[in-house]
Amino acid sequence: MKIRVLGSAAGGGFPQWNCNCRNCSGVRSGTIRTSSRTQSSIVVGGNTAHEFVLVNASPDILSQLKSFEQLQPARQIRDTALKSIVLVDGQIDHTTGLFMLREARAPWPIWCTPAVHRDLTDGNPILKVLDHYCGIEWNPVDLSDAWFEVKGAEGVRWKAFNLSSKPAPFSPNRAKPIPGDNIGLFLEDQSTHRKLFYAPGLGGVDDKVWEYMRAADCVLVDGTFWAEDEMLALGLSSKFARDMGHLPQSGAGGMIEWLDRLPSSTRKVLIHINNSNPILDEDSTQRADLRDHGIEVAYDGMEIEP
Repeated sequence: MKIRVLGSAAGGGFPQWNCNCRNCSGVRSGTIRTSSRTQSSIVVGGNTAHEFVLVNASPDILSQLKSFEQLQPARQIRDTALKSIVLVDGQIDHTTGLFMLREARAPWPIWCTPAVHRDLTDGNPILKVLDHYCGIEWNPVDLSDAWFEVKGAEGVRWKAFNLSSKPAPFSPNRAKPIPGDNIGLFLEDQSTHRKLFYAPGLGGVDDKVWEYMRAADCVLVDGTFWAEDEMLALGLSSKFARDMGHLPQSGAGGMIEWLDRLPSSTRKVLIHINNSNPILDEDSTQRADLRDHGIEVAYDGMEIEP
């Protein structure tokens, strides 16, 4: 099983086009040690060369595909190594890239829950639009704790589980989330039995989520905000981190506390990092704190073999 991080930032990317916070200004001026990031997405590869599964299709998908040459094997006049798409939610920053993949020569096999399929058919009808181009083949993801396989990641089996988080603002479930609005993924390499936990949007850790986290050799998990009041303190929002469906790293019950409880052998990586998060500055005290806890920060192009 091979994981490639195509994009490691939260919605808006880094720097965000209209943001002049310390981080965004610093990356433009070169006054902080950091690197630009595109919006959150990964690919998963298995035993077959030139085959991958795309997990989330960000608005930056075209530049992400260009940055990873293995996704364009060029075996024929129109070609791609992407065989399927898995969506963990219906958020804009995880689905807008579907529009950019409309030139596919066959319907896209898309895996998502019924709740997300409904949001992307009615609230933000991306899937209806794709039907006018390449079409889609919907594969419903259920939350029954059963293993399933996805074309493009041969030798890898998958499970999906519900997350405590928030669906997209256009979802009718925004005020009262239902199971399937946001999911995490648990992947196992059937040859090595190495396991990955993937949850870029995580608002809380319940018993089931904790069970999967503890069983994983690598957790690739929500790194959106450092502090619960991060956006309020900067004057960027009136909402707390948990109000937006994200568990902050710091503070009581935060992500660092949970990750500290994992076995010492577990690799811990944060992804989906908001432009406001001070961990983007590699010389910040917050970044040093993460290093002290053995926690890594994902970057575009990062490769992981759990």
